Amino acid sequence: MPISRSFISKWMTRRRSPPGALDVIPGVHSPELDNTRDIYVYRPASYAKGTSRYPVIYMHDGQNLFDPQTAFAGEWGVDRAIAHAPRRARRALIVGIPNRGVERLDEYSPFVDPNRGGGRGDAYIDFILNTVKPLIDDRYRTLPDPASTGIVGSSLGALLSLYAFFREPARFGFVGALSPALWFGNDAIFDFVKDALLVPGRIYLDVGTREGQRTLQQARAMRDLLVEIGYKRGSTLKWVEDVGGMHNEAAWGRRFKRALPFLLGVK
Repeated sequence: MPISRSFISKWMTRRRSPPGALDVIPGVHSPELDNTRDIYVYRPASYAKGTSRYPVIYMHDGQNLFDPQTAFAGEWGVDRAIAHAPRRARRALIVGIPNRGVERLDEYSPFVDPNRGGGRGDAYIDFILNTVKPLIDDRYRTLPDPASTGIVGSSLGALLSLYAFFREPARFGFVGALSPALWFGNDAIFDFVKDALLVPGRIYLDVGTREGQRTLQQARAMRDLLVEIGYKRGSTLKWVEDVGGMHNEAAWGRRFKRALPFLLGVK
């Protein structure tokens, strides 16, 4: 989904003092998926004030992260979340990868669902690792090691993020899975995680209590599975059950702000 040239100016004018800077890398081609999209990179205010290198969080549904004018279902407000996080948790680059509309389900599904299809999640993860990440590491002062590289998403994006974390333990050191669609592909993610067993890193997992019983129960089941295979609540696993929380961008943005310190290992 291309962004108009006025995107940056609109984003800046809705803030008297933007807490950072938002770059757009236009027309990034994916050999893995054979398509093209713009990539958003949010730099916190501190980035311009020194020479330090920064951890990077790769996030899906990029058009929903920063501005309601580009969002298709509401905005997370990721830039404001970073601005209001504890000081050490403000030091991260956010790479927003927009979805491609009708291709979203295919790209965000690591498994084929008998009723909905999909299954191009592996190619999408390869796009992040083989095309987007080298581009970001080349253009920005990043910490490219696994411990400083995370992946975050919601719903199908959360399912994909969890899958990527366990598929690529040598590339991702932390993951945020907000309201994950664990049901997709006949619950295949559960067996995948069991087979992968414990991998190093931190997992943030959450769900809202108003997202439906199936979503709630499956999120609790994944929490229990993660504890069973060795993740420790409070240190390598953070579980949040948001009372009254719904399946929408406003809820995910609010919870993301609280998840940031844990994701970045800030105490």
